[in-house]
Amino acid sequence: MKDISLHILDVAQNSIAAGATRVEISVREKPWLDELEIAIEDNGNGMTDEALSRVEDPFYTTRTTRKVGLGIPLLKHSAEQAGGSFAIRSVPGKGTSLVAVFGRSHIDRPPVGDIAGVISSLAGMNPGMDFIYRHAAAAQGSTGEYVFDTREVKAVLGDIPLSEPAVILYLKELIEANTECAE
Repeated sequence: MKDISLHILDVAQNSIAAGATRVEISVREKPWLDELEIAIEDNGNGMTDEALSRVEDPFYTTRTTRKVGLGIPLLKHSAEQAGGSFAIRSVPGKGTSLVAVFGRSHIDRPPVGDIAGVISSLAGMNPGMDFIYRHAAAAQGSTGEYVFDTREVKAVLGDIPLSEPAVILYLKELIEANTECAE
C-alpha cells in the first residue's frame, strides 16, 4: 500500500464483505505524542477467535478468489515499521475494530494520501451503508474534531442518492475543506 488512505479503503472493503451496515473511521493526530492513530470499527459479522488469531498471517484469507490476505498484515507491518503499533479485536455477530498507530514524524510512515477521496467513494459506492469519519487534530494547545456522517448527509439530500457523481465530488470537497492531515 502506497499510503494510509489505501489501508483504510482495504479494511473498509473487508467490513463491507463482512456484512457491516456501519463503518466508523477515525484519524487522530497526536503531535504531543508524535502519533497518528487510525481506528476503524464496524458492525459486521465479526470473526471467531480462530480467524482473529490468523488474521495477521499473510497466507490466511477467507476469500475464495485468492490464496493470500495481505491487507491486515501490511497495515500492521506499516504501523510497526513507522515506530507504532497495531491491535485488532472482533466479536462474532457484533463486529470488528482495529487501531493502527504510526510514528507521526517517523521517516518510514507512509503519507496519509487521499482520505477524503476514499471516504466519499466508499459513501457513493455503498449508499445503503452508514459511514462515519472523524478527524481529530490538535494544534497549539487546542483540539478540533470534524465529523462526517452519511446519515446526516442523507437527511439533507432527501431523494438525491449519494451515488450521484456530483454528490461524491461535493462530499470529497466538503471533507477536504474541513480536514488537513499531517503529511
